[in-house]
Amino acid sequence: MQCPSLSICFGFFLGLTIAFANPTATRVHGEETSEIPRTGSTESRLSADQQTEIDQVVKEGIENGQMPGCVVLIGHRGKIVLAKAYGHRQSEPEAVPMTLDTVFDLASLTKPVATATSILHLVEQGKLKLDQKVTAILPTFTGNGKENITVRQLLIHQSGLIADNSIHDYGNGPQQAFERIDALKLTADPGTKFIYSDVGFIVLGRIVEAVSGTPLNEYAAAHIFKPTGMQETGYLPDKSLHSRTAPTEQRNGDWMRGEVHDPRAYALNGVAGHAGLFSTAEDLARYATMMLNGGTIDRQRVLKPETIELMITPHEVSRGVRGLGWDIQSPYSSNRGDQLSERAFGHGGFTGTVLWIDPDQDLFFIFLSNRLHPDGEGSVNSLAGRIISIAAAALSSTE
Repeated sequence: MQCPSLSICFGFFLGLTIAFANPTATRVHGEETSEIPRTGSTESRLSADQQTEIDQVVKEGIENGQMPGCVVLIGHRGKIVLAKAYGHRQSEPEAVPMTLDTVFDLASLTKPVATATSILHLVEQGKLKLDQKVTAILPTFTGNGKENITVRQLLIHQSGLIADNSIHDYGNGPQQAFERIDALKLTADPGTKFIYSDVGFIVLGRIVEAVSGTPLNEYAAAHIFKPTGMQETGYLPDKSLHSRTAPTEQRNGDWMRGEVHDPRAYALNGVAGHAGLFSTAEDLARYATMMLNGGTIDRQRVLKPETIELMITPHEVSRGVRGLGWDIQSPYSSNRGDQLSERAFGHGGFTGTVLWIDPDQDLFFIFLSNRLHPDGEGSVNSLAGRIISIAAAALSSTE
C-alpha cells in the first residue's frame, strides 16, 4: 500500500524542518554533548524555492512507489540546513507517519560507519597494519590464494573474494559460516579486480574481534559511537527503539522491525561487518560532523586527523576509485549526484540509505528510507543523487 493520502504525507510532515533553536545538551562520557546547531535566517541555508524543489523530488518518489517515506538531513559549514521527514515509515498493515527520529536499518552503511572506522581506529593505535596479510590475523583464512590478501584489499574490495557466498553456508550458525568462508576459492588474484564483496567485510568484522578481543558491535559502540555521541546507533537495537524503527519486509510472516534485513547478517545473529547497523539521521549527522572536524566532536577526539585522511585517500581500483571502506567514484556511485567535489566520499545501503560527506564543500548529506517496505520493491539511488545535486549546487552558491 502506498501513501494513502498525499495531503497527509505532504501536509504536516513535509513541513517538519528543524528550525534554528538554542542547542540542548546531554552527557556522553562525562562530557556535555550538544545538538548540531541549525541555521538561522541570515546564515548559509537552502532557499524556499530550493527546499520546494527537493520536496517535489521526494513527493514524486513516494507517488511512484520508490519508498513509503524518508528522512533527508543536510549539513553545511557545521550546521544543519535542512532536516525533514516525509511520507510514512510504515504503510502496512496500517499507515504510520515518518518522523525525524525514525530508526533505520542502515544495511551496507554498516561497512564504512562501523567496520571500516573500527579497523582504522585499530590501525591508529598500532594494533593493525593496512598491508598486513589477513592470514597472519586469522590463521584459518588461507588456501586457494587467500594467503596473499591484505586488510587494505578487503577495505577497497580488491581481495578477489566472491561478492556473496551461498546463504546455505550460513544455515548452521556463525562458526560453520566462518569455516565455509575460510574454504572459499578466489574469483580473481588479490589486488587485480574490484568485486564489491559482503564476504570481505564479514572477514573485516572478524578481524576487529580477533585483534581487539572484543566483538565488532561492542568495539564500535565503545570506540566510535559513544564518544561521537551517537546514542541511538548500534547493532541489535534495544526493544525500546522498535516502535520508532522503520520496518522493511516480512520474514516468516512477521515484519522485520529492529531486526536486520540482510539474510547473512541475520544468520550471524545480527552482528556482521557488512550489515546489521541501525541508526537515525541525527546520529549519522554527528558521525559526519566528526569526520569533517578532523575526528573530533564536542571536545571528544574519536580519530586523529591523519586517520581521517588515510581513510578517505583515493585508491584506484579496476572499476573506479574507492576509499578505505568508502565509495568515491565507482559503479556504485549513482546516489552521489553530480555536484560534489572529487574529495567527496560516501556509501549506500540496500534498504534505501545514503550518506555522502564532502570535505571541500564542508557538506554532508543523509538520506534514509526503508524502500523495501512493504513488498521488497522500490529504488532510491537516483532520487537521492538528484537531491544531493540540488542541495550542493545551491549551497556552493553561498560560499
